[in-house]
Amino acid sequence: MHVLENLPVNTLPQLLRRTVISALIVGFVGFVVALFVAPPLGALGVAIGVGLAILNLRFLDHQAARVELQGEQSSKAVRRQLGGRTTGRLAVLTVVIIGVLFLNGPLGIGIVSGLVLYQIVFVINVFRVVSGQGGIE
Repeated sequence: MHVLENLPVNTLPQLLRRTVISALIVGFVGFVVALFVAPPLGALGVAIGVGLAILNLRFLDHQAARVELQGEQSSKAVRRQLGGRTTGRLAVLTVVIIGVLFLNGPLGIGIVSGLVLYQIVFVINVFRVVSGQGGIE
């Protein structure tokens, strides 16, 4: 099921912008809360995690724009191009985060928490946009 496929063209940039702004706000609140309930490196990790998630989104957005500029391609070729690079980027990120978890637990947990916060914000924003457009058919 491709939920975002049937939305108007201008919806995705607005969704991504809203997600980034919401993630920055939630990340800041998470950072402040973590300062009170976790070691300072855990709070730093939350900020790093949200930043990494936003950076990944920017890379994906830039990559998708490059694919669109290349003209008409089969959907299978586009998926292969986007999927391979995205998978590679996420694999490297996963290895780095696991390494950080072993080196410094609070920092690693903070990074994972920041990534999770971002994903929650993203899902909430997608749900809001889809339900505002009439829901899933």
